[in-house]
Amino acid sequence: MKKSNSLLIASIIILLGVVVIPVETSADSNENSVSMSSINEKLNLVKITTSMNIPEDNKLPWGTVKGAASDHVERYPIIIQFYKGDEPVHFAQVDVEEDGSYEYKFRVRNVDNNTGEITKIFEGQYTVKIFKVVNNQEKII
Repeated sequence: MKKSNSLLIASIIILLGVVVIPVETSADSNENSVSMSSINEKLNLVKITTSMNIPEDNKLPWGTVKGAASDHVERYPIIIQFYKGDEPVHFAQVDVEEDGSYEYKFRVRNVDNNTGEITKIFEGQYTVKIFKVVNNQEKII
């Protein structure tokens, strides 16, 4: 791998700051996997893969995926995909703010106010994939 590619990937890992936060759950940012592929000579697609664990005794209703897209390209949203094992369970698309940040809130559980019945939407271990379009930093001569 070229030195510039190594530096670019290292800077993306440091600057992306991906956080997956379902309340009372854990996501280890040290377990992030980052890969990049070229779309064309000007754009790259960055894929971040991380894990999310939602415990059985989770009490709070919301989870959040948030981060910062370093050198993001305007008009290209962030795509977020949730998988349980190999099965896709939820997909989302969010816009990137002017400062490069993004956030996606999702329901982890619902409580019926009339009956008190709890419906768990997410529970257990998930793989979360986050896709971002960034500018190609490599100089073409």
